[in-house]
Amino acid sequence: MKATRGSGGRELKTRVKTGKNRSLSSKLWLERQLNDPYVARAKREGYRARAVYKLSEIDDKAKFLKPGARVVDLGAAPGGWSQLAAERVRSADGKGRDTGRVVAIDILDMDPIAGVDFMTLDFLDPTAPDLLKERLGGPADVVLSDMAANATGHRKTDHLKIVALVEAAAAFAAEVLKPGGTFLAKVIQGGTEGDLLAMLKRDFASVKHVKPAASRQDSAELYVLATGFRGAQIKD
Repeated sequence: MKATRGSGGRELKTRVKTGKNRSLSSKLWLERQLNDPYVARAKREGYRARAVYKLSEIDDKAKFLKPGARVVDLGAAPGGWSQLAAERVRSADGKGRDTGRVVAIDILDMDPIAGVDFMTLDFLDPTAPDLLKERLGGPADVVLSDMAANATGHRKTDHLKIVALVEAAAAFAAEVLKPGGTFLAKVIQGGTEGDLLAMLKRDFASVKHVKPAASRQDSAELYVLATGFRGAQIKD
């Protein structure tokens, strides 16, 4: 591994040698990680993943992570989004009107985070919505999903897989959100189409796509932001 420097001594880029047991794709991925300013910033600021800055940028504009809100983070591991949600809804502050709740759900284990209640659970389990609302203490204000299906490298197949995943997450959100709630999920370019788009427009007052600056320029990912949930009335 070698860091190159400019004429003024400023570090420009870290390059990685292709070792005996390292493929070219692994070399390029590692170089990208080492030279990514958001990766360095996340490490410096104590966040578990660079993805935290995508959520931060989206929420800075849409402002749905409010003090006192109840938040669900689907497919939460390693926990970057849960960390930010806990900070913004003040779930680690103790008891009080402005103290929110964050429940993180994943089939993978996740190290504890202050103010985050973690459930090892498949959100597709039929019992998941009721278990979640019980843990939250009522319906959710926000459902987050930064999940992505395992990539095959075939663009059309990958698009269909992530749309199916988002459809499942949106159906889950419709079961746990309170009226006026927000759903944010990762999609890929091509966005939300067909049945998924119809579902979201039926259930939410506003549906739009956003691409935060922290999303890599060469990435096909987008986020769908659905606000103003207008599902059946749910009592606390």
